[in-house]
Amino acid sequence: MTELSRSAPTPSHSQYQLMRERRFAPFFWTLFLGALNDNIFKVGFTSLLTFQAAQFGNVDPKNAAFIISAIFILPFVLFSATSGQIADKYDKASLTRLVKVFEIGIMLLGTAGYVLHDVTILYVCTFLMGTHSTLFGPVKYAYLPQHLREDELVGGNGIVESGTSIAILLGTIAGSEAARVGSQGTLVLSLGCVGVAVLGRVGAGFVPRSTAAQPELAINWNPLTETWRNLALARADRTLFVGLLGISWLWFVGATLLTSFFSFAKDNLFADAGVVTLLLATFSVGIGIGSLLCERLSGRRVELGLVPLGAIGMSVFAADLYLASRHAPTADHLLGFVAFLGDGAHWRVLIDLLLLSVSGGIYSVPLYALIQHRSKVTHRARMIAANNILNSLFMIVSSLMALALTALHFTIPELYLTTAVLNVVVTSGLFIAVPEFLTRFKAWIGGAADKKTGNS
Repeated sequence: MTELSRSAPTPSHSQYQLMRERRFAPFFWTLFLGALNDNIFKVGFTSLLTFQAAQFGNVDPKNAAFIISAIFILPFVLFSATSGQIADKYDKASLTRLVKVFEIGIMLLGTAGYVLHDVTILYVCTFLMGTHSTLFGPVKYAYLPQHLREDELVGGNGIVESGTSIAILLGTIAGSEAARVGSQGTLVLSLGCVGVAVLGRVGAGFVPRSTAAQPELAINWNPLTETWRNLALARADRTLFVGLLGISWLWFVGATLLTSFFSFAKDNLFADAGVVTLLLATFSVGIGIGSLLCERLSGRRVELGLVPLGAIGMSVFAADLYLASRHAPTADHLLGFVAFLGDGAHWRVLIDLLLLSVSGGIYSVPLYALIQHRSKVTHRARMIAANNILNSLFMIVSSLMALALTALHFTIPELYLTTAVLNVVVTSGLFIAVPEFLTRFKAWIGGAADKKTGNS
């Protein structure tokens, strides 16, 4: 499928129709399985080091999650710029297949690490899985505008974001459960990760060819100079750069929430690990719902007016999450899943979290579509690479902020309130820098009101 053929006029249809077409479905399932495997491996490894550290020798379980997360993120900082060049220079279908073969090799190495109970090998695998995701990131988002029409771009991104959220959730649950299967947990994790990687390679075999955007590009293999060049390239277009910053800000907010759920459940909701899974599920489902709603809300076009709508929702519901958690009932023991849901006061917490994440999905999809739609074809993958670099930096800053506020004796609900306030400040700055967001928001509100009046 070339850019010429995908631009041919076809009747308008639902975004879900894409799941039945070869230009989209194989690629979707390939990236779905990749996100699933990332999280099965990371969460399973983290759970084993946290709860079965004795298997791996002299390991401090308290630092396991931080170390694994840092190792996984590091390749995004180091190699995103180079991976963006590679994605612009070569056919994305061929790159997808090579990346999936690489993933199988990583999982086989991980199997050796689990069998030998060698934590060093598993740390190396964590770094390599981060590298695998770094290589695939620019391919993922640069592929879509080559194969989707402009009126399909928002819907296609919505399905991708929704599917990624579901994959993360399923991977988190599968990794946690596999690590709880006693002495057989390492075997279950190994076989599961290798199996998912093989399925991903099978799916990649059906991905259609994508014309290389800039085959004559000379790759700069120096990650430091190329990273700087990519960021400078992104800054050349203010709207695009603000879009990149806006996406990275959502990663900041998401990282703040996701890393706090374990402490939030235990120390503020007086709940056990089952409720942590419930919080993760609620967040992932909300992102998916918000992402899928974008096609209907936008009228099948790249609608920047949805971004302020999502930003408002994120602040409102993060602030109410603070208020709801302050009034959550106390308990003299950790509540299980059923007992937690049996208390009506906890439903406000879940509803706030759901609506916050729905707002996040509405906020993010138009921004991704903006980057894909307005980037030069020859530089599109490098724009995505610049975004990955910024995402990583924002996630690191999120962790540092959380550590600093915790040291100042902020509670987790107070961290949520701080995030709500920062969201108002940061997104307001972005919208002032590019007034088009607010202009489109006013137009979208007016159009929605006119449509409602016309229907009444």
